[in-house]
Amino acid sequence: MRQLLVFSERDDAEEVAETLVEWFPRLGGVPAVVRETLAGEDDAEDAQWLVVVEGLGEEHLPRVDALVEEREGWRESG
Repeated sequence: MRQLLVFSERDDAEEVAETLVEWFPRLGGVPAVVRETLAGEDDAEDAQWLVVVEGLGEEHLPRVDALVEEREGWRESG
């Protein structure tokens, strides 16, 4: 299942992506860090940063949630 980890700051998103690679080397690569864009939005200054994670088992979600919350982010399933 795809997980979206949402952050306000790029540095937080990149640090979490790096931590996930260390914790779960079998994810199949580095989680993607992308800027959230909304249809018709001209100013991306306030857009959130997303870490897109594929293939993370549900048993790992509590640990990931704690990591994300430390950096004032949140997780969305999609």
